[in-house]
Amino acid sequence: MHHTPLLTTLAAGFVLAFILGALANRLRISPLVGYLLAGVLAGPFTPGYVADQALSQEIAELGVILLMFGVGLHFSLKDLLSVKAIAIPGAVVQIGVATLLGMGLAWFMDWELGGGLVFGLALSVASTVVLLRALEQRGIIDTKRGRIAIGWLIVEDLAMVLTLVLLPALAGSLGGKSDGSDGGLLLPLLLTLGKVAAFVALMIFGGRRLVPWVLERIAATGSRELFTLAVLAIALGIAYGSAVLFGVSFALGAFFAGMILNESELSHEAAENSLPLRDAFAVLFFVSVGMLFNPAILIQEPLPVLATFLVIVFGKSVAAYVIVRAFGHPNNTALTIAASLAQIGEFSFILIGLGVSLELLPEQGRDLVLAGAILSILVNPLLFIAIGRLEARQERKAEAASGAAAPVDLDLPPPVREHDHAILIGHGRVGSLVSARLRKAGVPLVVIEDKREKAAELRETGLCVVVGNAANPDVLAYANITSARWLLIAIPNGFEAGQIASHARAINPQLDIIARAHFDAEVDYLEQNGADLVIMGEREIARGMFQRLGLDEDQGASATAA
Repeated sequence: MHHTPLLTTLAAGFVLAFILGALANRLRISPLVGYLLAGVLAGPFTPGYVADQALSQEIAELGVILLMFGVGLHFSLKDLLSVKAIAIPGAVVQIGVATLLGMGLAWFMDWELGGGLVFGLALSVASTVVLLRALEQRGIIDTKRGRIAIGWLIVEDLAMVLTLVLLPALAGSLGGKSDGSDGGLLLPLLLTLGKVAAFVALMIFGGRRLVPWVLERIAATGSRELFTLAVLAIALGIAYGSAVLFGVSFALGAFFAGMILNESELSHEAAENSLPLRDAFAVLFFVSVGMLFNPAILIQEPLPVLATFLVIVFGKSVAAYVIVRAFGHPNNTALTIAASLAQIGEFSFILIGLGVSLELLPEQGRDLVLAGAILSILVNPLLFIAIGRLEARQERKAEAASGAAAPVDLDLPPPVREHDHAILIGHGRVGSLVSARLRKAGVPLVVIEDKREKAAELRETGLCVVVGNAANPDVLAYANITSARWLLIAIPNGFEAGQIASHARAINPQLDIIARAHFDAEVDYLEQNGADLVIMGEREIARGMFQRLGLDEDQGASATAA
């Protein structure tokens, strides 16, 4: 048998992540927990198979690059500016409070100042994956409180990107590994800022013109795989080039590559094409992080673990709640923001890993952050459930006290008033053609789109758009599906389309459901889940060819058999 550590590590990582991620999803827990636990099982601190740690760390670096590329690709300055009055000062103050709490805990554990600073910053930033999933599941991603939470997270992400850039230059002055310069604090800091400024200037003045130009030329070839390869080559090439030429981190290079691509008209296609690979390596990143976790810390040092958990879940939440209320926002908004931020994730892992590599804090700090992340992500859904029950109880009390119905919560997605309308799921290459024909025919139309940036663009053209995943019955309800006449499922994911059709049929039995498919088994699956008509591309191509030949389908089939 050949010695193939890379293949073995990849296979073990994917298989374990799949099994435990699926189990976590089944238990209504974030799959992130499953991926981290998969790493724990493959790590050196548990019995059984132990993956190659050196290879795992290199794979993790690739995961970091693609994660940061995704952050840049979905960075929305418009989202931030719409809630800047609360998101910017709120996030800055909350980061400061959480960092001070983390530094206080580090002081009790006799860590150096630099270690406490990194530890506190790692506890201050929430996970984008967990937050967006929580908001989407509750149908509040398109509400004012949802936009505030997203804008708040954008500020946190920007603060962490800046931290990742400056930390290596400051490490020597903070008690960690020095870069070897003798200029004290000022010289390495100025040198780092100069390199970053040069890189940013090159990207803004050169990259903004070159990258879209390259993508447009590649898109014109019509080759999907070449376009995907171009996107990945830009992400990895800029990340690597920024590190070699300017000495800045892979993370910053990848983030700016995503930001530059985000300005291109082809950004949505770039995001869609690169998503499978980004998701795959993001999973491996979480697995590799889990491999570094020593579960024994839960028994050996329960009090520091508990204190870390309390800083994440209660310290950050209380600070966020007080800040939001101080800005005059209602109680339900403050509670939602507090619960949204009561967890940590990917940026925390990247930052704590950098802190350990720079010898700023002991490996115990990484174990505490990982334990806090797993516990906080497990508890986060329970916080939202508790908030929902608290809001319902407050409404009942208000109704009983006044003798009338409680006031309606105005913080809801934009209302859908269309009746006897068509609901279109997805606005990609197929969906955009369908919506254009429907609008031309004057058919009332509601689009359900799960990408916030795309939804905002569609609204600017006058379309009625509901943001969210249509597989969620609540999202279908927001689209007023009970009064709809047609449901057009234009997304390419057959499994998700089947879920949508099933939910829609249960809500509105009279609905005419039309879906798309890629192969015969998918057609059968969609029809079994309630679709009235399933259109498969290959069949329609064959039908068009037969019509051109002056043959009907039966004649075409006979000619093929002959």
